[in-house]
Amino acid sequence: MSKIPVRTLDRISEVRPSGNFTIRAVKDILKGNDILHELHRHSYFFILAIKTGLGYHDIDFERHPVSDNMIFLLRPGQVHQLELKAGSEGYLIEFDNNFYNPADDISSQRLRKATSRNICEPEKTKFTKPYAILEHIFDEFTEKEDGYKDVIKSDLDIFFIEYIRQCRSSNTSDAGKGSYAQTRFEELMEMIEKNIATFKQVSQYADMLHLSTYQLNSITKDAIGKSASEVINEHIILEAKRYLLATTDQIKEIADTLGYEDISYFIRFFKKHTGYTPESFRQNFK
Repeated sequence: MSKIPVRTLDRISEVRPSGNFTIRAVKDILKGNDILHELHRHSYFFILAIKTGLGYHDIDFERHPVSDNMIFLLRPGQVHQLELKAGSEGYLIEFDNNFYNPADDISSQRLRKATSRNICEPEKTKFTKPYAILEHIFDEFTEKEDGYKDVIKSDLDIFFIEYIRQCRSSNTSDAGKGSYAQTRFEELMEMIEKNIATFKQVSQYADMLHLSTYQLNSITKDAIGKSASEVINEHIILEAKRYLLATTDQIKEIADTLGYEDISYFIRFFKKHTGYTPESFRQNFK
């Protein structure tokens, strides 16, 4: 059974028990050429900050034009495809959970909140603040003086604070969301990402979060205006699309991967939510 290509950090850095981290200048990656990274997913976190540049970035099958003063932040497991034009400048950071895994609740919540927003487009004057943090991380990683890893982790703490601030200022729709609802919603999304092949019922996620189904529905309504059932179903469809467009797996294999023993039920479920059968979706959009 074929899988969506998964990139790991050992292809560009030595595997270390303390975790893996790398930062590269975009101009050094491009080397004067355009690049196209075909559809794939990562086993690590991915931060791309573009100071100047052009291209496009498909994240979970939604296309985003790349332009100046943009930051992209992906969590492990997300599917994306990236094209950057020659002359683009910025930084690409990649790190795994072993390198940066906040132990305190506040920092963990901050990481979840930041990675729930894939794109940040601050104003040019405000972009300089998070970008300066990345420049400092690049210097620390290049010079590798005593304690540089600790400095980088502290810089990442500050970067995520600034990223959340900038996203909030560039997306006014976030302004009215209650912090409690948003935090619990982000916890829910993390659980769905990890467990969707096994658990598909609202009651199961409510139990895992020590909430009633009423409370969970209230949280998802407050956070994004959708019921918990809608959130779960949308993620199932997203995972199905990932496999349909990024692999050559048979429909039955995809259904099995997503935890459906009855392929007919899976096909009906997919068509109900997309208007396409899985096969016709693959033919029309691949």
